[in-house]
Amino acid sequence: MPAANVLAEGLYFGEGPRWHDGRLWFSDFYDHAVKSVDARGVIRNQHSIDDQPSGLGWSPDGRLLVVAMHRRQVLWAGPGGVALHADLSDVATYHANDMVVDAQGRAYVGNFGFALDEALEARGIESVLADHPTASLARVEPDGAVHVAATDLHFPNGMVITPDGRTLIVAETLAMRLTAFDIAADGALSNRRVWAKLEGRAPDGICLDASGCVWVANAIAPECALVAPGGAIVTSVTTSQPCYACMLGGSDRRTLFALTAPSSVADVVSVSRCGRIECTEVERPGAGRP
Repeated sequence: MPAANVLAEGLYFGEGPRWHDGRLWFSDFYDHAVKSVDARGVIRNQHSIDDQPSGLGWSPDGRLLVVAMHRRQVLWAGPGGVALHADLSDVATYHANDMVVDAQGRAYVGNFGFALDEALEARGIESVLADHPTASLARVEPDGAVHVAATDLHFPNGMVITPDGRTLIVAETLAMRLTAFDIAADGALSNRRVWAKLEGRAPDGICLDASGCVWVANAIAPECALVAPGGAIVTSVTTSQPCYACMLGGSDRRTLFALTAPSSVADVVSVSRCGRIECTEVERPGAGRP
């Protein structure tokens, strides 16, 4: 099992990694900032966000979209600052989270559904896995209109869209599975099905490779695993601490970037800069979105 190398340190909690313009962009939750890092590990602050940022994506005209978690909004971020793009509060029942943006500028955005940290502290992980509120997935049109894309998801988290734009794959963290939907021309989702069962792995961020397999950041282990349709593990990469997000990037999209931290509990990671960006080279390049 190959091990990733540490590229950069000093993050609070990194999420939403995206390869864009020759750099890896990501959100640092408790720095309230969108940042980027180059191949030498040099980090640059790109945008300050008056909230906790998470999912990132770009519209067809090159503008950056950022999820504001606590306000449950999607923001535009640019040289002039940030502006509201969409309000998710009618769909998201708790913190908004990860996002994927399609070729038309349409965004799919997940949310926690409930206060996860508080539930874990009160009841423990086994109880929370067995019994928890579900959440709806939001679809945000390019004009900012918000719709319910899907319901009854178990902590919808990382998402990918296949290169043909016809399939959305969602990580359901608390169900330990990847779920797929067909995407219609108007962005509507249908034909919900289990894409992969992940026994003992809690999928957080995900990314797609050119063979049609999905790299899964395992939120409960120091690991990033490559999963084939159905759930077979093709290979895995060991990280130095639990892995919460991943992205394929680099000049040939064969560098696997893994964002890691000692925990996902806010009271732990918001007070120390122990988050890392780790990376390794893999066989197959990235594909699809993000």
